[in-house]
Amino acid sequence: MSWQDARAAVHAAGAKVAAGRPSVAVPLAEADGLTLAGPLVARTPLPAFPTSSIDGYAVRGAGPWKVTGRILAGRPAAPLTDDGTCVEIATGAMVPEGTTTILRVEDATVSALVEGTPRAPREWRDVGEECAAGEELLPAGTTVTPGVLGLAASCGYDELAVVPAPRVATIVFGDELLTAGDPGDGRVRDALGPQVPGWLRRLGAVPAPPVGPVPDTLEAHVDALRSAVETGADVICTTGGTMRGPVDHLHPALAALDAEYVVNQVAVRPGFPMLVAALPDGRFVAGLPGNPQSAIVALVSLVVPLLAGLTGRPLPVLSPVTLGAGVPGRGDYTHLALVAQDPAGTYSPLPHAGSSMLRGLSRAAGFAVIPPRSEGTSGATAALVPLP
Repeated sequence: MSWQDARAAVHAAGAKVAAGRPSVAVPLAEADGLTLAGPLVARTPLPAFPTSSIDGYAVRGAGPWKVTGRILAGRPAAPLTDDGTCVEIATGAMVPEGTTTILRVEDATVSALVEGTPRAPREWRDVGEECAAGEELLPAGTTVTPGVLGLAASCGYDELAVVPAPRVATIVFGDELLTAGDPGDGRVRDALGPQVPGWLRRLGAVPAPPVGPVPDTLEAHVDALRSAVETGADVICTTGGTMRGPVDHLHPALAALDAEYVVNQVAVRPGFPMLVAALPDGRFVAGLPGNPQSAIVALVSLVVPLLAGLTGRPLPVLSPVTLGAGVPGRGDYTHLALVAQDPAGTYSPLPHAGSSMLRGLSRAAGFAVIPPRSEGTSGATAALVPLP
């Protein structure tokens, strides 16, 4: 499947499952990073009452004015009923009914009476100046950020209806993997178990601690997948075993669980033997290749759009960047090339970018997308797949 079609397919599969899941209501303090399950609608006008935009005097009629009181923020304001009167007013305080204008404190001369020339017909914020009651402020599918939380709080919300964060398990396959000590004697350190949960957390998922290395047997693969399902994981990310070599058991394990492929191999380099399969109960298995950089290519290619679909978010839009150096193509395959931003603001390919390497990945901004049968040239525009 083409890289673009694969992204769209897994996003659509995730969105279909998400449509059948109920939303949850969480306090504002717990909503950061989640996704709005419905539109954010203004409960009241904003502002809900006229508020002073300056410190000064709320005056009625022509001056000079007699001071009859003071209004501070957070307190109700009695009406001004007589011309020639005023009240001292603080920024953010409620403007009394009957106010003609507000005289800035720096423009006022105060003795027995207040005198001065107002700068404008009025200097306050009208009711509904930002929004009307019932107005949609943000659509469903919006990621909750601190700014969204502030807006919701200003509208009077104590909690938000959100899509629950997907729970993701990580299973590491491979007899050759070590979890401690130095590599050697035919064995290598597991470099994916320590990093995949971190990427998932940055994507708004709730990752479980990695499991494995799981032995290279079909029985162990099936047992590990079933155990992950029993923990309630919505997505199971596996590493390794996505090819069909003598100890690659992921495909037969998926068959044993009656899984159906959403995507099985993608025309992208590196990492083409990536996959996403749907289990009968609506959960997903994302098969990441065992080579570390290939696995992260699979994560940004398939897991990122899958999680977006599961949380009701749109398919991530890729931003254009300018290449600072040439990037080779990969024939009929899309090339996801590791790049870093240079001082000039352009993005240039990194060394140590082999599929088994992590040195380039550790300082990359993301992957430049070079379409099939093309190459990137210095100064040209390319789409960027950012690292989370």
